[in-house]
Parts: sequence; structure tokens; C-alpha cells
Amino acid sequence: MTRLSIRHETLYTYERPVSFAPHRLLVRPRDSHAIRVVDALLTVSPPGEMRWMYDALGNSVCSFTPQGESTSLSIVSELVIERYPAPLAKLQVADPQTANPIVYAPADRAVLAPFIEPVTEDPDGALLEWLRARAGGTYEPALNFLLRLNRTIHAEFEYQWRDIGGAQEPSHTVQLGSGTCRDFAWLMVEALRRLGYAARFVTGYLYSPGHDGVRGAGATHAWCEVFLPELGWTEFDPTNALAESADLIPVAVARTPAEAAPISGAIFGDGGESNLTVEVDVRPADPLPAAA
Repeated sequence: MTRLSIRHETLYTYERPVSFAPHRLLVRPRDSHAIRVVDALLTVSPPGEMRWMYDALGNSVCSFTPQGESTSLSIVSELVIERYPAPLAKLQVADPQTANPIVYAPADRAVLAPFIEPVTEDPDGALLEWLRARAGGTYEPALNFLLRLNRTIHAEFEYQWRDIGGAQEPSHTVQLGSGTCRDFAWLMVEALRRLGYAARFVTGYLYSPGHDGVRGAGATHAWCEVFLPELGWTEFDPTNALAESADLIPVAVARTPAEAAPISGAIFGDGGESNLTVEVDVRPADPLPAAA
């Protein structure tokens, strides 16, 4: 078990005062067998009405409506969590249906259908051509193929940090040969869907002591989850070639990157020039006090 402290600060500033529409916050993990939320504090300015709920995918969502007008909006999430790793290396998948092409049980397929259907277009066939050159043969174990594709994206594409904007279209990422973590995650998700895999987009945090050789540390992070018989939803981070790593701290899952944005909302009025600053710090938390 790893005990971690997470601080995620988001600050919007405007030239002139604006008022605010409701904002959707995805900044708190849901408690599970893999993550336990020990402490959570959400500090906002200006203040406003908050309401917590679970969305259709089980994400913990805060609906927040800032009150009045302001030239800034500050949202600070502070968490203490316990992360319980489930290493992938020792797991053996014996199910013969867990090989290319992937086959899901009917009951699973009914639930997984929205995550199997591709969302993006590939008008020039760039994504499909790239994928066909890297797809494994029939009967290759699905887990082996996924680990190989995860490593391939990490090795072939140049990481370029980008703090604003949504994820690139996967075909565009293939043509550019570069992107950021959300671009690589979205590329893997949409590529796998074209092969019949159920895949979803994940956002959260990355624990990276020292940040040495790690891409995407110091900010929110994104990766891919794939559903496999016998293993369930399994994490793959093509940005860093990680799989089921305890360093990945999931907060939200979604069908598309836009649905997994940590903070989304709108303003009313002409605020003039605006600026967005995001800072994320993940570090070991103070140990629990010893029992008396």
C-alpha cells in the first residue's frame, strides 16, 4: 500500500469581472479495492453551491456554481489516498477467448457496447494503416498484444507537453508523430475499438518520485483502460509504457476525453483576456500516527 498526498490547483483569471454557469468537477477518486480516500478537502473562490453525485459511469462528480462576479476562479482539491497495487506481471490468462480476435461473453458485451464502437473518423485511413502495420496475428494472446501496443506508442511517438486544448484526433496524432498524454491515450482507445476491444479514456494523477524519465508528471494525466475476460478493466499508460501501475491514480473514466475533463463549465460576460494555470503535486503523505 502507498499513502499519497495530492494537491490539484486550478486558477482561471480574467481581465474584467464575469459571472459563472454551473461547473462540473471531476477531481475526487471513487473509493474501491484499489484506492481508499482517507481525507478530501475542496476549496473554491468565489464560494458557491456544491452538490455531489455519481454519474452513469460511477465517477464522483461535484456540481459547483460560483456565486456573484469575479475576475478569478480558484478550485483547489487536496486529497490523502491509499493506493493498493495489483501487479499485472504474475497474472495468467487461461481463457482461450482472450486472444485475437477478442471475444466477450454476451452479458459483458451488452454492457461494453458503448466502449467498443469507435467515436472518431479516419477520413484518410491514416489510423487504420498505422494499426494494421502493428496488429498481431490471430491467436496472439490479447494481453501480449496490448502490452506490445502500449510499448509501441511510447517508443514511436514524441511527447510534447500541451497545457490547453482537448485531445487530438487519433489520425492526426499518427500523422504528426507527436502529442501529449491525452493524445496517446485517445489514440490507443480508438485504435483498440477498431479491433473490437472495449476501451475507455481515463484521467487522474501520476505519482512520479523525482519525475526522472517520466512523461506527464506535475499535471493531470490520461491513460487507457481495456476490458479483458478474467482481468476486467486493465490500465495501460502508453505515454510511459506502464500497465496496472500503482503510480497511476484514476479519478474518472469516460467514453471520450471531453467527458473526462477534470473541470468544465462556462462564464457569462466579456472577461477579456483570460489565463488558466494548473498545478498538480503528488507526494508521499505523512504516515498515520502510531496507536497508543
